[in-house]
Amino acid sequence: MEKKKIGGVEYSCVDPSYFERRGLKRYARVWHLWALGVGAVISGDFFGWNFGLAAGGFGGLLLANVIITLMYLGLCFSIAEMTAALPHTGGAYSFARCAMGPIGGYVTGLAENMEYILTPAVIVVGIGGYLGAIFGTPASFDPVWWLLAYVVFVGLNIAGVEISFRFSVVITVLALIILGVFFIGAVPLFSWDNLFNIEPSPGRSVWLPKGWTGVLGALPFAIWFYLAIEELPLAAEESHTPVRDLPKGIVWGIGTLVLTAFLTLFLNTGVAPGAAGLSTSNEPLFEGFRSIFGDGVGTRLLSLIAVAGLVASFHTIIFAYGRQIYSLSRAGYFPPIFSLTHGTRKTPHISLVAGAVMGYAVALAIHYMGPESPVGAVLLNMAVFGAVISYGLQMISYVLLRLRFPHIHRPFVSPFGLVGAVGALVIALVTLVALFIADPVYQKVVVGAALWYALGLLYFFAYGRKRLVLAPEEEFAVSARGESASHL
Repeated sequence: MEKKKIGGVEYSCVDPSYFERRGLKRYARVWHLWALGVGAVISGDFFGWNFGLAAGGFGGLLLANVIITLMYLGLCFSIAEMTAALPHTGGAYSFARCAMGPIGGYVTGLAENMEYILTPAVIVVGIGGYLGAIFGTPASFDPVWWLLAYVVFVGLNIAGVEISFRFSVVITVLALIILGVFFIGAVPLFSWDNLFNIEPSPGRSVWLPKGWTGVLGALPFAIWFYLAIEELPLAAEESHTPVRDLPKGIVWGIGTLVLTAFLTLFLNTGVAPGAAGLSTSNEPLFEGFRSIFGDGVGTRLLSLIAVAGLVASFHTIIFAYGRQIYSLSRAGYFPPIFSLTHGTRKTPHISLVAGAVMGYAVALAIHYMGPESPVGAVLLNMAVFGAVISYGLQMISYVLLRLRFPHIHRPFVSPFGLVGAVGALVIALVTLVALFIADPVYQKVVVGAALWYALGLLYFFAYGRKRLVLAPEEEFAVSARGESASHL
């Protein structure tokens, strides 16, 4: 097979049938994309954010959320600009490949891969917690709930892009309605005392019971209000008009999420059992519903419906990791078999199954290892580890694309420009540091996530870099960077 060497990596020349067996189907419009982005994140209002109360108390988590909101505004507008200019399925990897070359592209893609494999594992733990509380199953049964969830929603994603996007819209709207019902019901029962019922450490205040270090410790959990909104560029090749609709979907999506994040933080914490009770709960919204409606059948029914929020994110992030693995595989960074698509449905079925196996295995391993902290919190920090690395590298890519490639056509331009991107980069780096110092228990699992990253890099440098393919992301980057090839 003829090969070309470009910038320290080697490309294999493939025949047209290679891409014919890896085709996607265009379907999504702007509302599908909005639902995909909001749906990917909405579980953060149902589960995960509340562990930040243990880290920093209400005041610490509130300040952390303000900081993280600023980061995501800079991030999302920067990504909206890049995805309109480079509308390829690769997303983060595509941006970094054009800005920093193939190694930079892979390093960024691997970080995002970690985020999207582990995030559904976090959410499925939340699904198991809610279902266990509703149906009264013991904790030992939770892995069965996890397995059932993976089987159902991987199957739904394989079934076809049409049904997948339609389901995203329905489940996202339902999740928002459930949140709306909760917000309305919580207002009459809201109490400031519930916000500040965590016993402060010696010398600390009820406002910041863990001090300013608690703000730092709460940063990774505040991310859960927004984590995965950046997945939208992965739908570029399944959108009818990506250069117009993707920026709209991202901007409208982040606006929706900012509103729900602050309402959830105040109103869910402001009803019994308050910050202290929610700080270790696997089902914080269920606790809130129980306070509003009592512990009867109606509350359990509402909480069962509330699982819609977790399902929305679980379903849409399965979509994301499927396309993320697909894009890196199509370009040869991962084994090409993962980028094969179903003959009639045009969905990346192998990558969808592979990602599910990996995520379930990690959740199961941590469950049976019996860490001191909840499984969901442990997995959350592992996912955030990959996310903040990806965010930082994407913002570096944005800066480089602005400075080195001003000639690239940009149908959408971020109003925050370089200042927004650099600000997001700084906050992402601070959050990365926070992961290592927030809690000694989490240091071990973040080191485990770093080992995942190291193994991926080892694979690339030992094997993958010599077997790349000029997929659309690679073709665009080679042209934009003016890279020259030598035949081998």
